[in-house]
Parts: sequence; structure tokens; C-alpha cells
Amino acid sequence: MKLIIQIPCFNEAKTLPLTLSDLPRRIEGIDAIEYLVVDDGSTDGTAGIAKQHGVHHVVRFPTHQGLAAAFGRALSASLENDADIVVNTDGDNQYRAKDIPLLIQPILEAKADMVIGKRPIAKNRYFPFWKKLMQKAGSWVVRIISKTGVPDATSGFRAFSRDAALRLNVFDAYTYTLETIIQAGRSNIAVAWVPVGINSPTRESRIIKNIPSYVFHSIFTIIRIFVLYKPFRFFALCGSLLLGAGILLDARFVYFYLAGSGSGMVQSLILSAILSLAGFQLFIVGLLADLISTNRRILEDIQFRIRSRPRG
Repeated sequence: MKLIIQIPCFNEAKTLPLTLSDLPRRIEGIDAIEYLVVDDGSTDGTAGIAKQHGVHHVVRFPTHQGLAAAFGRALSASLENDADIVVNTDGDNQYRAKDIPLLIQPILEAKADMVIGKRPIAKNRYFPFWKKLMQKAGSWVVRIISKTGVPDATSGFRAFSRDAALRLNVFDAYTYTLETIIQAGRSNIAVAWVPVGINSPTRESRIIKNIPSYVFHSIFTIIRIFVLYKPFRFFALCGSLLLGAGILLDARFVYFYLAGSGSGMVQSLILSAILSLAGFQLFIVGLLADLISTNRRILEDIQFRIRSRPRG
């Protein structure tokens, strides 16, 4: 049983040695532990630092591509190097490495194929209120769509069995955390969570550059997830709102017409027709998007079968 601990990095030359020194060398039930670093176009020599500290596998992007791309490449590289279990952690030593045995235990016991580390966010004084709020909102949306009970969907400290890793795809350019849980839930991958600890911050978050940017990206990601994974529900809701507005305008026209003053209300009929037509079109778009979503699930299953074939 081989465990590969992957670390997507961007300019982590100062914190990576600390992260690597805390990683476990032996875990009961694991025959081999290897480390993998994806250097996401760093300019501070992160890849060289990784090699100096004995990292088994180092992959380097020539340019910065973002956390989601680095995570996806790390996952692929871990599978290429015959990982049976993959653990993802951060290069800034945010997550407590001594909790890795706890994180992979449900996989070793065949109780889950994907395990998320739940951080003590409510008690964390380093998390501002707005960040806690967005974390709760994102986790709530993910629980509804994925039908899982993960309380901390934005945690990047997670473990995957080989089968789970083979099924996952990362499409979001901003983050991978929410989407991979939804994919797992939709693919009937058993998802569990365990409480884990975190270390004191070693640097400021690079994803959260400022509050407005973080809130905007979080809201956009949540909306995008609804559109991507629940297309008919999303478009049907929007269409219903427009149709409802059209019906209200029709009712307004009828009321004034029966009251004897409907001659000047033609604008209501025109606007009602426009809203009703737009609402009907959104329903059609929802049906088409739902068909595309179904086709995507079929393609994902085909991809999994291809990836699962023995190499050579």
C-alpha cells in the first residue's frame, strides 16, 4: 500500500522545509510513503528546495497557473506514480501533518474513498467573520448538491483512494475544493470527514487577496456549481421568476381593464409577453443543459474506465 502526499506550491521556499519536516515517515498499514511537490511557476526556487529536502517527485509549471491547476496536476502525477492513497496538503504548513494517519484511516478501513479534514473554524481566531460566513455558505451549497454531510467543504486537507482520484476532474480555475466533493457525491463515491487541527498562519492567504474579491469569487463559484450540476433546477427557478412576473402584469392589466381604465395599460401586456417568453426560453435552456449534464456523466464514466486500465 503506497501513500503519496502531494503538495501544490507557489513561492513556498520559506515554508516548505517546515511542512516537509512535519510529514510522517511511517504510518501503520502503509508500506511506502512518498512526497510529491507541484511547483506552480514559483520564482523563489521552490522546486530546488523540494529536491534538496528529499522530495521523491517534483513537477514544475513554467508559468503560474493557479491552485486548481496545480492540484489537478498533482493528482495526476500521484496516480502516475502508482499511489494507492493520495493525501493533499498545503505548502504553507497550515494543516497539522500529524493528523494524516487520522485522515487516511477511513480509507484503510474501506469505510470511505474520500476524506475531508474538518478544521476548527468556529474557534479559529485567525479566520475573520466574513471568511467563516462564506465557508458556511459554500459548505451548505455543496451538501445540498452532493448529498454529502461534509461540514468543511473548503478544506484542502483531504485524502483520496486510487479509485476516487481516478474519477475526479478539476474544471474550476479558481479552486478545486467544492467541485471535487460534488463530483464525488454524484459518482457515488463514499465521502467522510474527520476533525483535524491547524497550525498558526505562516503567511497571508494568496487566494483571499481582499474581501470584495474573495466574496465575488465565492459567490460566482457557488452559482457556477448550481448551473453546472443542477442546471434544470437553476434555469427553472429563473424561468419561474420571469413567468411569475409576467402573470402578475397580466393580472394587473385585467384588474384595470375590468375597472374601466385598461386602455392605457398596453405596456403591461407587452412587458408581460416579453417576460413570459424569456421565462419559457429559460425552461428550454434548462432542459438542454440537463441533457448535456447527463451526457457529461456518461463521458466521466468512460474516462474512468480508460484511466483504470493497467498501463503497458
